[in-house]
Amino acid sequence: MGVDGATGNKTDDRASLAARFPRLEQTFPALTPQEIARMRRFGELRSYKDGERLFETGKPGPGMFVILSGHVAISQRDGLGHVTPVIDEGPGQFLAEIGQLSGRAALVDGHAEGDVETLLIPPEQLRALLVAEADLGERIMRALILRRVSLIQAGVGGPVLIGPSDSAGVIRLQGFLTRNGLPHHLLDPERDHDAAELIERYSPSPSDWPLVIAADGTVLRNPGETELARALGMIGPAGNKIYDVAIVGCGPAGLATAVYAASEGLSAVILDARSFGGQAGASARIENYLGFPTGISGQALAGRAFTQAQKFGADVMIPMAVKALDCARTDGAFALTLDGGETLRSRAVVVASGARYRRPDIDNLEKFDGRGVWYWASPIEARLCAEQEIVLVGGGNSAGQAAVFLSGHARKVYMVIRGGGLGASMSRYLIERIEATPNIELVFNTEVVALEGSEDGSLERVRWRSRLSGEEISADIRNLFLFAGADPATGWLDGCGVTLDRGGFVVTGAQSEQNQGRPVPPLETSVPGVFAVGDVRSGSVKRVGGAIGEGAQVVAALHGFLGDAAKPAL
Repeated sequence: MGVDGATGNKTDDRASLAARFPRLEQTFPALTPQEIARMRRFGELRSYKDGERLFETGKPGPGMFVILSGHVAISQRDGLGHVTPVIDEGPGQFLAEIGQLSGRAALVDGHAEGDVETLLIPPEQLRALLVAEADLGERIMRALILRRVSLIQAGVGGPVLIGPSDSAGVIRLQGFLTRNGLPHHLLDPERDHDAAELIERYSPSPSDWPLVIAADGTVLRNPGETELARALGMIGPAGNKIYDVAIVGCGPAGLATAVYAASEGLSAVILDARSFGGQAGASARIENYLGFPTGISGQALAGRAFTQAQKFGADVMIPMAVKALDCARTDGAFALTLDGGETLRSRAVVVASGARYRRPDIDNLEKFDGRGVWYWASPIEARLCAEQEIVLVGGGNSAGQAAVFLSGHARKVYMVIRGGGLGASMSRYLIERIEATPNIELVFNTEVVALEGSEDGSLERVRWRSRLSGEEISADIRNLFLFAGADPATGWLDGCGVTLDRGGFVVTGAQSEQNQGRPVPPLETSVPGVFAVGDVRSGSVKRVGGAIGEGAQVVAALHGFLGDAAKPAL
């Protein structure tokens, strides 16, 4: 992507570009000859003839191209056959976006306009450049991030989703793509004639909605998230590599572990069944995290850490569920069984799988999952709540942040709390914010007991009961948000020998010493080489700052374990 336009009128082109890319100079910086000279040791010269393609939508990108001479046209192509010019690149500019740090599939096409000479820097060398050339690397990294943001905001690149905007399938896949920072475009058959024709041709039954059209024209009917991820090139085979550490869970604790481990030279892979960010990613605004006095959304904070982990070379496998952990270490490595049956091997394991929001005992709850019952409060769900009355269950920080965020969209938020107050589990600043928000009504000593809905499966009514008087109230509610406690995600550890407490959280440190007969580092479990950090760990503080601190702390323990394991036996 560059700043030369296609019309020939430089003034008009630049004004148009500035309107599309508000931070134009940072998004498309021009490199000086001296800067390009410093970059040459990281790449190799590549030449292209007029019309030849440098990279192609939906196929793994070869890395970052620095244009030495000639021009490259960037265009967006979707699976419906539409091609849209995006921008031109000229000498001194570079072609890449954040996906090239890890060799992900390209989101746009690039072809030569006339003869073109480039310096191609492959992903591994691009990461080395960003670390070795700090000032130059900062400018490049900022540009890569801004380009991805621009693609997301413009709906350029990525798959086309076709289906009603308020359908459960569309909301599910939009949420998945959004949380993974992937651009996409939605076409509603009620408003778009071409979309209606495609629905009629490929998926006449609502059970097949939504359609997903990949860039190569592949049609998926209401795919699962893993199926969609594979079609988009998000995940590949596990391979035969033995990592120094496998990190299971991509919330703040797992991300911190990946950043510090990779930056200190350990080969690291991070896995998550859904997306980066964990529960913290659901926070609309975190205002008490150190260094962000105006606050930052959980998604933005996690997105920065996710990019940082890739910058230092951590491998990413998302979405990828870990089904089991084999701690036998017959060849010196742990074996993680992945969704689909593949095996990944590592010398150490960090359990950062966090906790999942609890599913309360509510009549008909499962029936309305994704059809009015939500465990996440993002702009996608907020759009569904516009000018409606909604119910939100929970009294912790995540519940409070969600209530404040949704109050800006909904007509009224009933915040249902099982206990008699908020002080025990919520930060004071959030309590004050909630009390000052006129359309949030606190309903204490109460629990939701039943849900009712229509024949098409949409939620229509919610019934809640006072725990003091037993009185029940029923209201016309179409959206219910659940942030009611959390259960640890530790089922995949069954049979490995990792000690859990009565709540299912992972026991570490001194509590594990009795199982090993030796002093145990504070974050190591009852199985040597298996560590636990963040919300999944018994006794953790269940705060983003604490999780990140543990992620940093565990890397020293990893070095100690891996160093001891490498020593020859006496």
